[in-house]
Amino acid sequence: MTTGQKVPARERLLAAAEEVFFDRGIRATGVDEVLSTAKVSAASLYTHFGSKDGLVAEALRVRLAEWQSVWDECAVRAGSDLERLLSVFDALAAFRARQPAARWCAFLSTATELPDAGDEIAAVLAADTALLTERLRHFAKPLAGDRAANLADDVVLAYNGALAAYLRGYPADPVEAGRRVAAASAAAY
Repeated sequence: MTTGQKVPARERLLAAAEEVFFDRGIRATGVDEVLSTAKVSAASLYTHFGSKDGLVAEALRVRLAEWQSVWDECAVRAGSDLERLLSVFDALAAFRARQPAARWCAFLSTATELPDAGDEIAAVLAADTALLTERLRHFAKPLAGDRAANLADDVVLAYNGALAAYLRGYPADPVEAGRRVAAASAAAY
């Protein structure tokens, strides 16, 4: 795209959604703020996404695809079964490096804010949970055998704790702390 070309309205809306919904909150952010940030009309929002919920769902779908891609790269680079299991923490560090303004997790934030989310948003939240749990169970299998689901649960708790630590601001390096907890859990299997 040359310097004189404008970013399409759809992309500006998605960028604005990332910026305001997942930083300030979905409920706390009105459509007018998103439109102002994106510098688009209401008609553009409704043409591309149908509703605020449609925009939230698409922003989450985009984020999920990006997250999965980053995690895929980290898992491929892992040199052992344990490193593959812990690659979720490498992916978290790499993803946060790409999105430094993120306070914690758009998926957990959305699930917290919208416990009765509509089908479209709920489906994306479920896809994120499925990716996390299914992949960790798969990675845990060589380390824990029939108890892979238990080990995966332990790693999910350490991962969620690392995400929550970003909100609290402690410990100083949530990724490293989560990794240590998950590695200790894996050693118990």
